[in-house]
Amino acid sequence: MRVHLLIAGFFSLLMAACASKPPAPQAPAHQPAERPPASSPKGNDVVLFALSLLDTGYRFGGKNPEAGLDCSGMVSYIYGRAAGLRVSGSAADIARRGRPVERAGLRPGDLVFFNTRNAAFSHVGVYIGDDRFIHAPSSNGRVRIDQLGARYFAQRFETARSYFD
Repeated sequence: MRVHLLIAGFFSLLMAACASKPPAPQAPAHQPAERPPASSPKGNDVVLFALSLLDTGYRFGGKNPEAGLDCSGMVSYIYGRAAGLRVSGSAADIARRGRPVERAGLRPGDLVFFNTRNAAFSHVGVYIGDDRFIHAPSSNGRVRIDQLGARYFAQRFETARSYFD
């Protein structure tokens, strides 16, 4: 009998908890100073196209997936095919053009630049959102996704550029 009362009491508490209203959402304690702007249609096209190149082989100077891609060749190929924009040259050449973007304002399709060879703007990738970017690194020899916040890239991040409004 005592067990039945305990079970009945427990069941009543469960039902009351399930029927109660959830607590009202509270404002976050710290609002970010600035929200990244909404993504652009061309930027989204760039990201989708870039994702189709995942696992493509690396080749220094490579400009197409069949032969292999290096970082700047990948960016040129993606921007040309997905956005109809001519973006060419080395990572440093590409970094000299485009509109500067603060890291907090990155949008999908923007370009992120790194100093990976003790040379300014020696590596470039395409920002895909959620603090991630896709690039063609010479290490591991394949197009892949990495985190901007990963120690290696966070220490080497230099700037970002946008080619979209």
